[in-house]
Amino acid sequence: MSDLIDDPLPGENAPEFTVSELSGAVKRVIEGEFGFVRVRGELGRVSRPRSGHVYLDLKDERSVLAGVIWKGNAARLTIQPEEGTEVVATGRLTTFAGQSRYQIVIDSLKPAGAGALMALLEARRKALAAEGLFAEESKRALPYLPEVIGVVTSPSGAVIRDILHRLRDRFPRKVLIWPVAVQGEACAPEVARAIAGFNRLTPDGALPRPDLIIVARGGGSVEDLWGFNEEVVVRAAAASEIPLISAVGHETDTTLIDYAADKRAPTPTAAAELAVPVRLDLLAWLDGQGARLSHALSRSLGDRRQRLRDLSRALPRPDTLLDGPRQRLDALTDALPAALTRSVQLRRVRLYEQSGILRPALLRSAVSGHRRALRDLSARLNVAAIQRDIARKRADTQSLARRLSDAGQRQTTRWRDRIDGLERLMSSMSYKATLRRGYAVVHGPDTVVTSRAEAQSAAALEIEFADGRLPVSTTGPARGKPASGKAKPETPGQGSLF
Repeated sequence: MSDLIDDPLPGENAPEFTVSELSGAVKRVIEGEFGFVRVRGELGRVSRPRSGHVYLDLKDERSVLAGVIWKGNAARLTIQPEEGTEVVATGRLTTFAGQSRYQIVIDSLKPAGAGALMALLEARRKALAAEGLFAEESKRALPYLPEVIGVVTSPSGAVIRDILHRLRDRFPRKVLIWPVAVQGEACAPEVARAIAGFNRLTPDGALPRPDLIIVARGGGSVEDLWGFNEEVVVRAAAASEIPLISAVGHETDTTLIDYAADKRAPTPTAAAELAVPVRLDLLAWLDGQGARLSHALSRSLGDRRQRLRDLSRALPRPDTLLDGPRQRLDALTDALPAALTRSVQLRRVRLYEQSGILRPALLRSAVSGHRRALRDLSARLNVAAIQRDIARKRADTQSLARRLSDAGQRQTTRWRDRIDGLERLMSSMSYKATLRRGYAVVHGPDTVVTSRAEAQSAAALEIEFADGRLPVSTTGPARGKPASGKAKPETPGQGSLF
């Protein structure tokens, strides 16, 4: 019995740990054994607080594993976590000492197989369709012949070469290429920005706005095409004001952008065929339409010409049309003298009948009646009113006469002032004022003489002074002046002719 009391209890010799020390030891053990793991499971609770981090649960039939995706990794995920989706999470296992639990810090998240991807795709399609993003009534018609075509694709792939080659063969157009990543994490945001960027261009800007957008990519797996299933791409395609053709993958590939686009093309080459018609076919169609128009015009003119000939044969000759009126005119001409005689006789009989009724008493009664009517009318006349009206009209006439006289005087004064001004202007510009200052003008037989040589060769000359003209002979002194006499010396302002 004493041996039992002296023996120490089990565990009494074990070292003691604080809570933090024990939590740290567990953390080191777990992180050392499970530093980097991939876990497959179904997403349970998914929480997105305002911090931007994502908290979720991974579960299977028997267990639940808490998980967290930090804000930086959450923005780079290829798919967004949704409750009920089976995924494969890659990250590191750690513990959270504040709640005595372990959790996985997720770096990447992918669907668990093609079946899960298709289930996620179908769920997203139904949700977006319920919002009306795939409604047929919201789709726009493609332009028949766009001037500028915008292409959203990879600039280094075979897709852009196929599109350009097909456009060049059918109908060359201007093409703007917006380079994007066509798979991977950068695919969805770059494609969405490209569609929105094309819509923000102005039609008359330095870089013209496209009339049509083609979003193109070659074939690939579901994972490779997943960027075109993202919600941001679908919403950008549905919100595009420019008609959009989706040409993602091959004919059997289907992505959500195909539902939101205005037109789906099975291949990028088919998208180029949908974008533009064949130029040679258009030219042939125009030639055919021109030939049909010419044939229709010729046939219409021929039909009208034939109808005119038929109608002209049915018309009677002009002489036949005038036969009846001629006969009626002759009959009326023959009946006119008798009708005039009869009319005169009837009027003579009526005159005799009226004259038999006239009596002196009847005439006097009629005259007296007219006199009474005249007296009644003269009694109603008011001479004073007529005189007042005459006086008012006379005053108005005199006022108008005064106004007319004043206006005539003012107009005459203005005309006289204008004539005086013009006369002064003419006097200031006339050479007569120059003559009054002592100058003279020498006239020849036909023109004004301006040089000594012209004066010597002229037969006769006239000198014009301010007070008249003086004839001068070129061979001797002027007529009316003595031939002899001592010449007077020249004075300033005067000069001899030669």
